[in-house]
Amino acid sequence: MRILASVLVVSCFVALPCSAQTILKSEPLMLAPYEVAFVKDASCPSGKVLKVTGAIRGLHRRKACVALAGEQASLAIATP
Repeated sequence: MRILASVLVVSCFVALPCSAQTILKSEPLMLAPYEVAFVKDASCPSGKVLKVTGAIRGLHRRKACVALAGEQASLAIATP
């Protein structure tokens, strides 16, 4: 029973950060390879945000406009 309770508690903490995405106001200067950042940018149409995926050295970042639900996102400011 203790194992079940501890697994339940750990799974709650693991699932918590995935429940919401942070939307930045500007694209971050540094981005780890395959790390994803969402940016509120004028290059995407209304209702969509720019999804930026970091790349390994020598390759360009991937950028795509994607739609996010309002309850999944919160605005934040990128710190350079």
